Amino acid sequence: TRFERRREALARRQRQLERLRSVPAMTRDEVRIVLQCNLELPTELALARQVGAEGVGLLRSEFLYMNRDTLPSEDEQYVAFRDILEGMEGRPVTVRTLDVGSDKLAYSLGEHISPSANPALGLRAIRLSLKVRKLLETQLAAMLRASAHGKLRILLPMINTSSEIKRVREAMDKVVRRLERKRAAMADPLPELGIMIETPGAALSADSLVKNCDYFSIGTNDLTMYTLAADRGDEQVAHLYDPLHPAVLRLIRYAAQAGAAAGIPVNLCGEMAGDPRLTALLLGLGLRDLSMAAPNLPRVKQRVLGLEMTDAQRRAEQIMEQSDSGVIAALLDDFNTLE
Repeated sequence: TRFERRREALARRQRQLERLRSVPAMTRDEVRIVLQCNLELPTELALARQVGAEGVGLLRSEFLYMNRDTLPSEDEQYVAFRDILEGMEGRPVTVRTLDVGSDKLAYSLGEHISPSANPALGLRAIRLSLKVRKLLETQLAAMLRASAHGKLRILLPMINTSSEIKRVREAMDKVVRRLERKRAAMADPLPELGIMIETPGAALSADSLVKNCDYFSIGTNDLTMYTLAADRGDEQVAHLYDPLHPAVLRLIRYAAQAGAAAGIPVNLCGEMAGDPRLTALLLGLGLRDLSMAAPNLPRVKQRVLGLEMTDAQRRAEQIMEQSDSGVIAALLDDFNTLE
């Protein structure tokens, strides 16, 4: 009987959340928040539409490279990106270039990457793409061609320096010239080029990096790991992985402020974005664009709708004065209970 009551309560809650699908995510004091979805696979597209996602804030392109012996061709990648853009029916899709080499290994890349003693600090993400330019240029060509079918943005993972962004722009210029010679259709203007803020070095130099890119996307999963030197996938140290650590929060705020000062969009796409417990804190720190796994979006939207932005900002300021993550958690939970 108890379980039947819980099931009925869950069903009622689910129906309430479903009614929010077409409701704009706006705080009680009318601050508009953008809620998008992260996609691992194209099959998740239907769920993103079902929950009312305003776009794809992070499309992980690794699915094209996994469980195969050969690399995907430009045409194959173009078709995959095109289909997702068309499936989102005009809403923006942010496609991240290849990010393998840490917890994600693709044996189709076997000739380009070898085992590392410390994969998280080794040849991964943009480092691999810049070393093997053919990988990068093929992806960029597919994205540029797909951009003719919708609003596509290009996202670069694990950027640490402005020179990395400049080298990607050089590669992009080369690809654009090649596609123009072939008279291939592309978006006009060309897709925006953004960077992931997911290392302390990137966050602390955000005010410099902002000069060479069109937007930021803060990846809190890796940012927390690199800041605290703790792998959440390692059970021996997973308890040290704490997104509410003051250092992590300060880096998030610094990057958000640097983007706002430069007038560029700042998105947050780590798991923190999908946790309603943290929504008020993230908004209070200056974020206005959150991207998360689709099942989490309705609960986060419900939390946004119940918030006063001015209250969230005041509590965030109070939290940022603390030096203990336990106190921070208590202040946050107290605020959520009051709300």
